[in-house]
Amino acid sequence: MPAHRAWILCALLFFATALSFLDRQVLSVLAPQLTREFGMSNAEYSRVVFAFVASYTLMFAFGGRMMDVLGTKLGLALSVGVWSVASAAHALATGPWMLGAARLFLGIGEGACFPAATKGAVEWMPPEKRALAVGFANGGSAFGAVLAPPLTVWWTAIFGWRGAFVATALLGVLWLVLWLSAFRGLPRQEPPAVGRTSFASLLARPQMRRLMIARFCFDPVFYFYMFWIPQYLSRERGLSLAEIGSLTWIPFFALGVTNIAAGRASDILVKRGWTPRRARLTLMCVAAALTPASWLASTAGTAGMAIGLMSVLMFAHGIWIANYITLIGDTVAPGEVGTAVGLTGTCGGLAGMVSNLVVGPVVDATGFAPVFLVSALLYPLAWLILALRRNGPQPQVVKGVA
Repeated sequence: MPAHRAWILCALLFFATALSFLDRQVLSVLAPQLTREFGMSNAEYSRVVFAFVASYTLMFAFGGRMMDVLGTKLGLALSVGVWSVASAAHALATGPWMLGAARLFLGIGEGACFPAATKGAVEWMPPEKRALAVGFANGGSAFGAVLAPPLTVWWTAIFGWRGAFVATALLGVLWLVLWLSAFRGLPRQEPPAVGRTSFASLLARPQMRRLMIARFCFDPVFYFYMFWIPQYLSRERGLSLAEIGSLTWIPFFALGVTNIAAGRASDILVKRGWTPRRARLTLMCVAAALTPASWLASTAGTAGMAIGLMSVLMFAHGIWIANYITLIGDTVAPGEVGTAVGLTGTCGGLAGMVSNLVVGPVVDATGFAPVFLVSALLYPLAWLILALRRNGPQPQVVKGVA
């Protein structure tokens, strides 16, 4: 594939991951308003969030497998189509049950997005540009989260909260048109044949199990930031919807910048002779050392200081996730990337399911401080799981398709 066309497709992967986070964050931004309108407690809201996380978790693994079977073009088009319909369905909700049902189908659609983005970046780019491409493709998620608060507040002011969900669905339709148009003129590709790779064969590999356990540890922190920060700013900092919209984009902007920059930094280290594993883990160690700032956010004197400390955590997560996802691509064959990323995502989603059910009651009983404290410890634990392994053969770096 010509290099310029590969970058065009990676740009569309960037917009796909941006759209996925924009769609899911609309509910988070509107949570204070919807919980009041529907009379939901934090525990009930946590169950609505659980509906998304449960289906998203299941489809992360099966959606990743679908990408390896159908190919990125067809598989991702199907995924975006499903979640755009589900996003529009939120506008029909009249209570927590209908809202939860819409979240369930949104998770079914979005589950395959990040396996698809990683798979496409690994397959279309040569190894020396792999981390940059993976960071760029997945980095759209942060910018979607950056745009979600101001866009949601704006759409809600003009069209009401139901119109905000419809607007995101229309953006999904536009993306589908651009995505299918981008493949015109390229040789028609048949769905790739998947050989003997299976869930069982991946699970049998020690390095794969370490990647899964590590994600089980760190993903709950990101789920907390994604779904609960507007509630925290409303409940404990007393901010209005407009104030939340003007502030919550900042941590996600920090995430987006480092997601891309960290991939480039990792590629530079590899070009200078570092092994890919050493480059990825070194940058992940730097990220893990920054994450205790999350605990300090809960003790900050002002909302602005709290947002600044949350931004440090998201800055660190950008460094972490770009290198973690690339480490998966370094560890497995290109034809296994979708399935491997999906399996790790399912592990993280399982942790997110449990943590979200716990967060609601904890917040109702004691406030947010204990949640921030635990979130400060999980990235260092995940790094130890990945770095302190038994001596053994190094996983081979698999060359991508130039």
